[in-house]
Amino acid sequence: MNTSSSVSETATDARPTRTYRWRVVDIVVAAVLGVAIGLVFWGWNTVGYAWFIAMDGLTPGLGGIAVGIWLIGGVIGGLVIRKPGAALLVEVIAAIVSMLIGNVWGVSTLLSGLVQGLGAELIFLLFLYRRFTLPVAMLAGVGAAVGAWVFELFYGSSPNILKTLEFNTIYLVSLVASGALLAGLVGWLAVKALAATGALNRFAAGREARREV
Repeated sequence: MNTSSSVSETATDARPTRTYRWRVVDIVVAAVLGVAIGLVFWGWNTVGYAWFIAMDGLTPGLGGIAVGIWLIGGVIGGLVIRKPGAALLVEVIAAIVSMLIGNVWGVSTLLSGLVQGLGAELIFLLFLYRRFTLPVAMLAGVGAAVGAWVFELFYGSSPNILKTLEFNTIYLVSLVASGALLAGLVGWLAVKALAATGALNRFAAGREARREV
């Protein structure tokens, strides 16, 4: 009798099967996160936009450095729920909340949320929804930033494609840096802080936090 083989098979069978099926708690938490982040977006609409204008006045295109906070929904949604569609859903809900409360961009807020959430979503998909480290979070922020850049390149009464190559290059670099830091790094730290409170105990992020203690 091969005892080591039997033990190995038993251990393998005992491992929890990873499922990408959404639970009710996943949907509820996605909605709660979306609303909360939407309120953050709404507050950033004033502070961030003022910073955007100031940086853009200093060097055209540099305003992108202020955009990262508007990209954070997809990062946090993906890090917490860890299932297909989570990053996109949370970013879109946040965009809708920001739009409904009121801002100067109207329906374009929703469209921006869609492409930014999709950008973050594609990064989590690239890692097959199995890696949620800081580098992955920062890449998700970069993915959202690239989505924002492409959207603004073609959308609006004065799309960025009509502007100079220099402007678009500076804007892309600024967006990528902001996405990596303000969305990726800050989003990752926010999830870590939230998990430490015990609020995410029903999620892998919360269980990881308990193991690290």
